Amino acid sequence: MNRRPFVHHVIRYFLFACVFCHASGPADISAQDRLVIVSPHWEGIRYEFTRGFDAYYREDTGRGVEIEWMDVGGTSEIIRFIKSEFTGKPGGIGIDMMFGGGSDPFVELARLDLLASYRMPDALLSMIPAEVGGYPIYDAGYRWYGATMAGFGIVYNKRVAELVELPLPETWEDLADPRLFSWVGGADPRKSGSAHVPFEIILQVYGWERGWQIITALGANARGFANSGSQVPKDVTSGEVAYGMAIDFYAWAQINAVGPEMIGYTMPDNLTILNPDGISILKGAPNLTVAQSFLRYVLSEPGQRLWMQKPGTPGGPERFQLNRFTVLPHLYQRIDPAHTSVTFNPFTWKSSFVYDAEKGAARRHIVDDMIGVFVIDAHAALQRRWRRAIETGDVARLLPSLGAVPITEEESLVLGERWRDQGFRNRTLLSWSRLAAEKYASGGSGSVGARYMLFAGSGLVLAGMVLYLWRLKRRSR
Repeated sequence: MNRRPFVHHVIRYFLFACVFCHASGPADISAQDRLVIVSPHWEGIRYEFTRGFDAYYREDTGRGVEIEWMDVGGTSEIIRFIKSEFTGKPGGIGIDMMFGGGSDPFVELARLDLLASYRMPDALLSMIPAEVGGYPIYDAGYRWYGATMAGFGIVYNKRVAELVELPLPETWEDLADPRLFSWVGGADPRKSGSAHVPFEIILQVYGWERGWQIITALGANARGFANSGSQVPKDVTSGEVAYGMAIDFYAWAQINAVGPEMIGYTMPDNLTILNPDGISILKGAPNLTVAQSFLRYVLSEPGQRLWMQKPGTPGGPERFQLNRFTVLPHLYQRIDPAHTSVTFNPFTWKSSFVYDAEKGAARRHIVDDMIGVFVIDAHAALQRRWRRAIETGDVARLLPSLGAVPITEEESLVLGERWRDQGFRNRTLLSWSRLAAEKYASGGSGSVGARYMLFAGSGLVLAGMVLYLWRLKRRSR
């Protein structure tokens, strides 16, 4: 008898989950000016920055402002939406700003020349360090800025781990431990920007080939994949899973709700990053001066206090605790410790790992689609094969072939440009799907069929790349 499902149900019903309140930003029927922002941010952030900016803008201009928050999905969906809209409207898409989603999306949009440059006034810019932990906080061309920062790590349920006698995690590789089978939670990076970053970190920390093996094993251990990164810590808290990759503020929200004696969070030493969470003005913004004012507000001390102070404290948020870092180092000393929900100072954090933002942005969609095809869409087949390997003690021998990738790291970077060709992308995804089906059916055992499919999949990609580069060369003549 398999006791795993029974244990899951027992833990789920005896541990309690959090219930979050959602609210929209306060409406202003007297507004004379308008601002349109596309954002993956949750309602608490929208409410507090709408309220705070309205007061700031009235004091600065004597006019009211209405903010329209556009919700088109998670970060990955927002990027696809923006690029699609600019394809038909290269001069502007009727949206003023993008707010939130990490930094990789902003690096990508800047590279595509879809962001407007705006240099902050010296008085504000001088207060913001150029980098943290080797990672830039704002773009050298002033096309995007880090509005706040986020760390990436592992959230875990101490009670569950103790009940089922599982180890506490210290590294990303720990999530690939076969003992964690069905106890890991994850989110789909094709839909969630916060879900994408840990996968890219793993690839950069461990290297392309070993990184994919870890991602494959981690995915095989996963109970499932949510559409939102915020769901993973909730599932950990409820006992659906014991571990999950999570951005820090989602984890802290759960810790604040149920207590540190139940939920833990670790950022693996020298194996993770602090990542700016960006804000930018889009090219052709219809309300440019208002957008510039909003950008100044977000990066000013009044705006930055909203991130880390407790509701109801002087200068803090009104209703929602945001649990985020400020990008202004002096606020960590200036704010009364009793008034802040953030006790960690990222500017004192040290790590020898240096994240390559350009590389991450260049292959973002390739990595997301590969995880989508080989881990998420084929999850049932992957889990069946992984379970058999665990039962037969064959994990160590199986993993190198099970976690093999059909393209090299160099090809992943070249494919970034080619990926916008939907016909080519769809053909490649189809070849990968066939490879995944063959590989997991055979267990990645190195059979002639599996080796042929791996070669064929790589050959299709390589042939497409050669044809693409040949066409580019002809156009340039």
